[in-house]
Amino acid sequence: MNRTIRRLSVGRMYFPGLCIVAITLTWATALALGRVGADQNPTKSVDEPRKISPAEHGIGRRVPDLELTDIHGTKLNLGGFKQNRGLVIAFTSTTCPVSRRYLPALSRLEKRFGEQGIKFLFVDPISSDTLTDIEATLRGNGLSAPIVHDTKGEVVTALSAESTTEVFVLDSASTLVYRGAVDDQYGLSHSLSEPRSTYLADALEALLAGQPLQIAATSAPGCALRVQPTDHPSSSVSYHERASRILQDKCQGCHRAGGSAPFSLETRADATSHSAMIRQVVENGTMPPWFAAPPAAGADSPWDNDRSLCASDKKDLAAWATQPSVIGDSSHAPLPRKFRDGWQIGKPDVVLQIPEPVAVNAEGAMPYYMVAVQTNFDEDKWVRALEIQPTAKRVVHHVLVYVLPHAELNEDPVVLERRMAEVINGFFAVYVPGNGSMSYPDGFAKRLPAGATLLFQIHYTPSGAVETDQTRLGLVFAGKPPKHEVFVAGIAGLGLRIPPGASNHPQTASMRIPKEVQLLGFLAHMHARGRAFRFELVRQDGTRQTVLDIPKYDDNWQLYYRLLQPMRAPFNSRITITGWFDNSADNLRNPDPAAVVHWGPQVTDEMLQGYVEYFVP
Repeated sequence: MNRTIRRLSVGRMYFPGLCIVAITLTWATALALGRVGADQNPTKSVDEPRKISPAEHGIGRRVPDLELTDIHGTKLNLGGFKQNRGLVIAFTSTTCPVSRRYLPALSRLEKRFGEQGIKFLFVDPISSDTLTDIEATLRGNGLSAPIVHDTKGEVVTALSAESTTEVFVLDSASTLVYRGAVDDQYGLSHSLSEPRSTYLADALEALLAGQPLQIAATSAPGCALRVQPTDHPSSSVSYHERASRILQDKCQGCHRAGGSAPFSLETRADATSHSAMIRQVVENGTMPPWFAAPPAAGADSPWDNDRSLCASDKKDLAAWATQPSVIGDSSHAPLPRKFRDGWQIGKPDVVLQIPEPVAVNAEGAMPYYMVAVQTNFDEDKWVRALEIQPTAKRVVHHVLVYVLPHAELNEDPVVLERRMAEVINGFFAVYVPGNGSMSYPDGFAKRLPAGATLLFQIHYTPSGAVETDQTRLGLVFAGKPPKHEVFVAGIAGLGLRIPPGASNHPQTASMRIPKEVQLLGFLAHMHARGRAFRFELVRQDGTRQTVLDIPKYDDNWQLYYRLLQPMRAPFNSRITITGWFDNSADNLRNPDPAAVVHWGPQVTDEMLQGYVEYFVP
C-alpha cells in the first residue's frame, strides 16, 4: 500500500476536473450541510478588548527598577518585588467610570493570587485625582496593596501605558509577560453581567504554572492616557537586560537543546559565539523566519504568531551582536525559558504514526513522501489540539496531513489517485520547523470523520548523514461538539503554465464565498520557482483588500499565518490568490530554466496553492 502511494506521488497526482469540484465543495458543502452551530456570538462593543501584537507592546522586555513613593510617602522600588512570584501593576482612576467598575474584580484577584505569592501595586495616573478620593475609593473596595499617585507620569512613561484600566504583569525577573485588560466585562460603552474572557486571571495562572501565556497582550478599554514612549541608545544594549530577552522570545523556540535549529542560543556563551551570524541574519531579515509584509507605519502587526522582530528589537539585537562583550548586570537576567518536554499540547488522547520508518538519504534531494494512516474511529471526533512530531527533526522540512473521509484503503491505483485528489480541499495539520502544534480556544474544534484515512505528505531534506524518521501526529479531543467548527479551504491554480526563462510570471486562482465566514489564517504553497504570493479579499463591489502579502516567498519555510482577530469575509465575496514565479536562469534553485512548467506534486514541478482556515459565525 505505501509503495503504491509513493509511486503515485511522482506522477500527476490530481485530476483537474475533480479538483475544481472539490474546491467548490470545500466551502459550499460545509455550509449547506450546516455542520457549524447556528449560535451567533453576542454583538461586540466597539471598545471590547482585542488581542494586540505582544512584541510591539513591550512583552518580553525588562521593566526598570523604578523608585516610587506611595500616597503615604513610603519609598518603593519595583526591584523590591523580585522575592515574590510576580507583580501586577494595575492602573486605575477615581474619575474614570470604567476604572471604578473594575475595582471589585481587582480586589477579588488581589486576594486570590496574593495567597499564591503574587503582589499588586495600584497606580492612579490622573494628576487631578485627589489623594483623599484615591485612598477612600480603593480601600473602600477592599484593595490593600500600595497605591502610587503618578502625577509626573513616570510609571505611565516607563510602561507606555495607554489607559486607566490597563494592567501589567511582571515575573520575578522584572520581565513584562502580560499587559492589557482585566477581562472583557466593562468598556466605555458596554457592561456585561459577567466576563466572557478573564485575561488577567488566565495570565497569572499561566505564570504560576510556568506555562506560556495564550494571550500576552490586549487593548484595555478605559480612559485614554498620553503615551510618551522612551528610547535608549543602541550603545547601551547589554546581553542580560535586552538581548537575552529577544533571543528567548524569538529564537529559542528552535535554537535550543532538542530544537529543530542546528545550534542553541540558550546561554550567553552560545549567543556570543554566534554573534556575527546573529547580526548578519537579523540585518538581512532571514531570521527569525517570517515573510509577511510589515504593517503600515504606526500600525500593529495583524498576526498572532508573528515571528518578526519589531524595529526596536531588530535595532537592539543587531547593536548587541556588534558588541557582544556588553554583558550587563546578571541580576537583571530574565528567568530561563522553560520548554515542555515531549508533546507541547499536553498528553494526546491518541497518537497516529506513519507505519514504517523512512530512511532519509545522506545527500541529494528526495521526492515528497506520501503515506496513508487509517484511524479506525467508529464515530466522528472533535479535535481541539493537534501536533506533528518528526522523530528526526533535522531532515524534516515540512509535513502536511490531509483527511480522506473514506473508511477503507483501496489498492486500485485509479481509486487512490481520485481519493488523493480530495486533499486539495485543505490540510488537517501542518508542521514547519519550530511550529508543529495548534490548539484552538474553547468552543472551536476540527472534525475528524469516523473511519477517516490520514494522508501524510512529508518533505525530507538530507542532512549529510543517513537518518531514519517515523513522523507521528498527536490529537487531543474536545469533550463535546464545539460551538464553531474550524474548516480549511484550498484554492489551487491547477492550470499553471510558466514559460521558459520568465523571471516574474504571475498566475492567479480564486474562490467564491457562498456565505459570510470569519477567516482565521492562511498558508501559501509554491515550490522552488515561487517568488511572491498574495491573498486578497475581493468584495462584491470590486474593492480589493490584501489580507496577506508575501513579497519574498521562500519555499524553505511553509509558514502558517494566524490572525490576531478573525476577519469577516462577506457573502459572495471572493478570495483571490496570486503567485509570481521565477523560471529564469538567475534563480539558482530553478531545476530547469528551459522547461515549460505545469502543476505537479514534486519540487521539479510547481504549485500555486493557498489554504484558508475559517469558521462560520
